[in-house]
Amino acid sequence: VQLQASGGGLVQPGGSLRLSCAASGSIFGINVMGWYRQGPGKQRELVATITSGGYTNYADSVKGRFTISRDNAKNTVYLQMISLKPEDTAVYYCNADGRRTDWGLFDSWGQGTQVTVSS
Repeated sequence: VQLQASGGGLVQPGGSLRLSCAASGSIFGINVMGWYRQGPGKQRELVATITSGGYTNYADSVKGRFTISRDNAKNTVYLQMISLKPEDTAVYYCNADGRRTDWGLFDSWGQGTQVTVSS
């Protein structure tokens, strides 16, 4: 199962961006989809996750500013980011886990998309 992320870029503080990540391959079903990020000199950290039923979980640092959503028919997860801060600068990675059509399990990562918040 492959994940393709898009939507990163350069934005000024206070600006907005929307990230997308589409899963493809021999997918039977996806359980949890999520976004993680790794800033310069930092470890990768959870940003937000969403279950197939729509239950969401957010890092405290992004609550009220970021919104995660998903389109189950398209196997796609989104991250709407508003009120961006310089400390949001990072490479953002999407992740998905679930079951393939051969009934095996998968836990896949996207390639990462750079988000830079700077004036």
